[in-house]
Amino acid sequence: MARIRRQPNASIAAGTRLIDVYRRLYAQYGPQHWWPGDGPFETIVGAILTQNTAWVNVERAMKGLKEARAMTPRRLRELSQDDLAAIIRSSGYFNSKARKLKAFANHVGEHYDDDLCALFSQGLAPLRIELLSIYGIGRETADDIILYAAGKPSFVIDSYTIRILQRLGLGPGGTAYDDFQALFHKNLDPDPDMFNEYHALLDRHAAETCRKSPLCGDCCLLEVCLVGREAVQAGREAYRRRKP
Repeated sequence: MARIRRQPNASIAAGTRLIDVYRRLYAQYGPQHWWPGDGPFETIVGAILTQNTAWVNVERAMKGLKEARAMTPRRLRELSQDDLAAIIRSSGYFNSKARKLKAFANHVGEHYDDDLCALFSQGLAPLRIELLSIYGIGRETADDIILYAAGKPSFVIDSYTIRILQRLGLGPGGTAYDDFQALFHKNLDPDPDMFNEYHALLDRHAAETCRKSPLCGDCCLLEVCLVGREAVQAGREAYRRRKP
């Protein structure tokens, strides 16, 4: 289990609750071993391909790239955009994603001679700014790359994380990406191993239990979730009313 530390000047209430949620999720699901990928570049390709699609579709696209021996920046540059789009068709939005992959490959080739270590050697803040300047890389994709490929502590926020935190009453208000990320950055020590595991556990929990229509009765977070407890209580009362 990843080490858990809290910044001494962090909000005690928020920090304690975030740690408690993490421990409950870890106890329920165990380590998730994210991110799927054989090395940093494959992780980056996966982060771009997984935009707006399920991972199973990404796996098919990545298998096609490997079969075409196109899992390097140089090979992506050599392929025509149409040929690359055909290979990654299973990932959805394949024309757009082909353009995004080529944009990243062109950037790392032009500025770093395809040396990802050189790209990742800079500090977290300038790295994030640079990634966001590349066509097709938004905040979530940039943070995926920073956390899972570069190994730096930038917490990844997605719709699953926002859903769970709002139901737990931990949301900062609204749905702003930066505000949700700041909740983790301000209240937890910048530990990339923990951030990695925490994000993966949140996604696992959202997929299995905290769905759009949640399965609150089976939730490992029920004790700390007012929304869940109210839903379970409402279900019990409805059942009692139906009984003769």
